[in-house]
Parts: sequence; C-alpha cells; structure tokens
Amino acid sequence: MPLRVAVQMDPLDKINIAGDSSFALMLTAQARGHAVYHYAPEDLNYADGHVWTQAHPVTVQRVAGDHFSFGDPVRLDLGDEADVVLMRQDPPFDLGYITATHLLERISDRTLVVNDPANVRNAPEKVFVLDFPQFMPPTLVTRSLEETRAFLAEHGEIIVKPLHGNGGKAIFKVGRDGANLSSLIEVFNTAYREPHMIQAFLPEVAQGDKRIVLVDGEVAGAVNRLPGAGEIRSNLAVGGSAAKAGLTPREQEICAALAPELKRRGLLFVGIDVIGGEWLTEINVTSPTGIVAIDTFNGTDTSAMIWDAIERRISARQRAAQG
Repeated sequence: MPLRVAVQMDPLDKINIAGDSSFALMLTAQARGHAVYHYAPEDLNYADGHVWTQAHPVTVQRVAGDHFSFGDPVRLDLGDEADVVLMRQDPPFDLGYITATHLLERISDRTLVVNDPANVRNAPEKVFVLDFPQFMPPTLVTRSLEETRAFLAEHGEIIVKPLHGNGGKAIFKVGRDGANLSSLIEVFNTAYREPHMIQAFLPEVAQGDKRIVLVDGEVAGAVNRLPGAGEIRSNLAVGGSAAKAGLTPREQEICAALAPELKRRGLLFVGIDVIGGEWLTEINVTSPTGIVAIDTFNGTDTSAMIWDAIERRISARQRAAQG
C-alpha cells in the first residue's frame, strides 16, 4: 500500500544520519515504496479549511555528506494529498511548536498525524509524566525560591531543570548546602515564564538513564545512556554514551501502566526515560529518539515496527470510512 508521507522536521543537511531517528524512518518509508516529502514547520499555511505547505519530494540514502536529494518543490495539501504526516521537528516546545499542532489538528480527521497533534500539545514531556506520580522521584513544580529551599531541606540534593527543556540542556544539581540556589532560581525566573521542575537527585543516574521506546503501546526496546566524565547528564546530545539494556520488572510495570493511555491518545511513537530501573522522569512524545541505538544493540528494526503500526492505523481508518 504505497503512501504519501510528509515529514515535518528540521533541515536535512543538519542531521547526523548515524543516529537520527527521523532519517531512519524516512529510509524505511522509502524502502516500502512510500513517496516521501520534506517540509519545515514554519512553512505551514491555512485557509478555507485547508492546510498546505511547500514541500520537496526527497530521496534518502545512508551516505554521509550525500544522504538526501530534493526534487522540485510542490504545493502539498496535507489534508487531501498526504496519507500520513510525521511531526518530527526537534523541541523546544514553544509557541511555534504549539501552533503547528493546532494547524495539523485541523486535518487529522483525514490524514494520520504521528504523533496525534492535539495530544502532543496536551502531553509535554515533563508535564504528562505528572499523570504517573507513583513511578516518579519526589518532584516539585514551582517558581518559588522558598518552596525550592524547603524541598532541598527535605531531600538533601536536588536537580533543577526547565519544565520545557530538551536534550539535557540547563540541568543543574544543587548540593545540600544550597550554594547558588537563589542565583539559579533568579536566572531561571528571568529566562522562563513558566514554572520549573525540581526533583530529588537520584545517585543511580551514575549507572545510566534508560531510554525505552514504545510503539503503539508496545515495548520496542531500550538503550542505557551513560553520563560522561564529570557529568550528571546522560543525554547522547551532551556527550553521554549508549549501552545495551533490557527491562527490569519495575520498568515493565511502568510500560504496562502507560500503554493504554498512549494508545488512547494516539501517541504511536514514544520514548520514556527511567533512572535506576525504577524512576520515571520523562515521557517524550514530541520527537522521540533512540531507535537507531536500540536497533544497533539488539539487531531489531524499530523503524519497521513503527511503519507497521502506521499502516495498520491507516488501514483501519480506510475500513471505517467504507462502513
């Protein structure tokens, strides 16, 4: 069943093809005979019930420095001329990101958008996770220095991070003495209008921060991300390294608890982060990553699993439309 696939993402010439999940999805789509188009989120347009963009037909290959070629740009109506839209631009989850979800929501009854745009908007990574407090480390969401000091006094060491941050950026550890805490909260309150996330520091992070990928609620695999020397952050984007990983019984419990809600919300490709085999810290729905590393370690094909799920969803839609 050849599909017309529109990929909303960042510029292709900036990606690292060795580990980029969006690129892996494009390669698999192309191998299945799907027509692939690339466009940037800022190129979305709306009028009279239609959402369209200037898109480039694209051919991809796993050759560094020569990994894509564009055809002539076309005006692509995403509601009438695309079967699926992959919403794959990187965060930050800002007003531009939110506006894109509003526009794509208007065509999601006709075109499958992965992940569902309304639920991407309603489930930012560090907010959606609050729905599962039984699996989280002690957490405070606040802009208050006084509340943060009280939380530090209770838990001894804490992590301070932006509520809508990404890629391991701007994550700070504060020790028991609270040195520079007031300055840090002052900087955060100046830089961000929203509250901040404060969590008890988990020493287990030294053993890694596990990324588990779920596809339509099913576990596809996991990879353990280990912090570099002198770091508490294990994100690969800030110098962490990857290692093969399985799931603990507690992680299996977390995945089983999340699965029905992910399926209900149309969150087909999700990456969750778990520390110490038991502490859920994020549910990544905007542009999850990690499938290339998982497949490298496990000999699996998560891209194929994702496309199988997409094709099942589209087939189900077509059967429902036919009555």
